[in-house]
Parts: sequence; C-alpha cells; structure tokens
Amino acid sequence: MKVLTVIGARPQFIKAAVVSKALKEREVEEFLVHSGQHFDENMSKVFFDEMGIPKPQANLGISGGTHGSMTGQILIEVEKFMMEQKPDWVLVYGDTNSTLAGSLAASKLNISCAHVEAGLRSDNRKMPEEINRILTDHASDLLFAPTEIAHKRLLSEGVSDDKIVRTGDVMLDASMTFGKVAQENSTIIEDLGLKELPFALCTIHRAENVDRLTTLEWIVEELNQVSKTINLVVPLHPRTKAKLEQFSLFQKLSSNVMLIDPVGFLDMLELQSSSSLIITDSGGMQKESFFQKKPCVTIRSETEWIELLNGGHNRLAIPLVDSIKQKVEEALDASLDWSIELYGDGHASEEIAEALLEKSL
Repeated sequence: MKVLTVIGARPQFIKAAVVSKALKEREVEEFLVHSGQHFDENMSKVFFDEMGIPKPQANLGISGGTHGSMTGQILIEVEKFMMEQKPDWVLVYGDTNSTLAGSLAASKLNISCAHVEAGLRSDNRKMPEEINRILTDHASDLLFAPTEIAHKRLLSEGVSDDKIVRTGDVMLDASMTFGKVAQENSTIIEDLGLKELPFALCTIHRAENVDRLTTLEWIVEELNQVSKTINLVVPLHPRTKAKLEQFSLFQKLSSNVMLIDPVGFLDMLELQSSSSLIITDSGGMQKESFFQKKPCVTIRSETEWIELLNGGHNRLAIPLVDSIKQKVEEALDASLDWSIELYGDGHASEEIAEALLEKSL
C-alpha cells in the first residue's frame, strides 16, 4: 500500500512523526509532501530534525498570500504528485489550507482520502480553519475522530458511521513518545534561567488576535497584568513578531514578559511540563496542556475542544471582553481532575495505520 501525506504546519509535523512511524512499522510506503506553509526554519525544519521524520520527498515552497491563493497553489502542485505517485490513500491532518488542498485534489482524482483529527467544530464560520475542517471532512472517505464529541458531530452532519474511526488523539501519542526524549535532551529550562522560577507559558499567533491593533494592544496590556502575578515566557511566532513591530508594541511589554524565538517540539514539551499554567490561542496547545496536567487559558471566543471546558481544565478569555488575569487566577486556584480519559490511550497512530490497511483490502 502507498500513502501520500500532505503536511505544512507545526502541528502536522508532530502528528506525522508518530503516524509515519506506525506506517513504516507496517511496511506501508509513504510519499511525504510538505506544502511549505510554515517556512521559518524554527517552525518547520527543526521538527523534522528532532523527531526523525523522513525528509519530505517534495517541498512545494508555497507560503504567504491570501487563503484562496495559497490553497489554490497547493492544490495545483500536490495534484501533480498524486497523478505521478498513484497512491492508495491521501492522508491529511488538521485544518490548514494544506489540509483542504490535499483533500480536494484527492477527491477530484477519485483517490481515497483520510482525515486525521476529523469532526472538530468551533461553530465559528468566520474562521478559515472552520471552513477547512467542514469541507475536508465531507470530501474525505475515512474520518479519524479523536474524541467522542467529534464522532457525534460527524454523525449529526450526516456522515455515515462506517466512514468514522474513533482513534484517540495522535498528539497524545507524540507527547508520550517524545516526553522522555525531551527530559533527556532539552536544556531550555536551564538556558533560560527558569529552574527555580514559576512561570506561565504563552503562545499567541492567530490572525484575529494579532492582525488588529486594538486586539493585540489589549493582549499586550492583559499579559502585562498577568505578569504581575506570574512571570511569562512567550515563544514568539513570526506573525506575532511582525505585528508587534508594525504596531510599535514591543516597548509596551513588561520586563516580566520574556520573549524568546520559536522552539522545537522537545523544548516546547519541557516548557509545558515545567510551567504552572499555559496561555494560548492555539488549538493544539489546549490539548497539550491537558496531557501535561497544566491548566489552560485560551484567548478566543470559542474552542474546538469543548470537553476541556466542561471539566474546567481550559477557560476561555474572550478578546476585548474578559480579563485574562482573572481567568489565570481562577485556573491556578482550581482543583482539577486529571485522571479522566478524553483523548484515548496513546495508540491513535497505530489505530490509523491499521484502519488504512483494513479499508484498502
């Protein structure tokens, strides 16, 4: 069996690390296409180097531009490789433009497509990611749902149950697989002088949070307020860095807000496990905080990971409405149950590989 995998963004590199390993163990041939959507070396190449993902056989080098332009360019280029390689399956991950382009190209060529992390919904159709999720799910032939809520959502949208496989979450596989490696190899806590310093880890990158002056200015002021309670460590996404420069907001950040360059997955795991709390607008980081048994505050109006809100493990801080500091204090004071199983048992990648083999017979 041959699988053509389309990836292009940080979370997809991490998920592919464990799924590609499971495919290789079952002697499945994989052709890896990197769209180039994340072009910064610290945001892409470092993940391949750290986690032993085979180098992509193709790098499309497509990044920037409008959503339509990027999606269209990836679709055109990835279609060529599908026609050349003639895979049994096209495998796509998550909710990026690369995801949608891969699923559309496969469906137009009548190649079976499988979607990892299917069934997630924020119910905010203004988010490009929400449209990508919906269209990818309904264009795909096999849907790997990470949670019970995701499975039920697909059924409610009319997806046939025989197309859905409840797998658990591959990010849990990755956290378990690489957590020990991170402990043995990462020196970031010592390098940053954080050994005895309580801190909150913060990542901000979404366009709706950083592209508008009023919202980004609000976030800066709110983080300054949080830093009066606990020090902040902020790996700075290229988009966020550019906007802080454009809006002249760097000088407004408190000295208790430590800005650092983007980090690889191993260093991120160490930062997560050593932190007291995580503040983010990333979908993946919300789950990773749960895997690390850390409370989370998410700077968004909604989330795909509803089950984390239900248990209080995650709290939404609505931009320009809520107080991030108040949410942080509530989260730090909360007594949370970390024993509940929401995302499977750490063997999602194996379930995915087995399902692809079974469905291709």
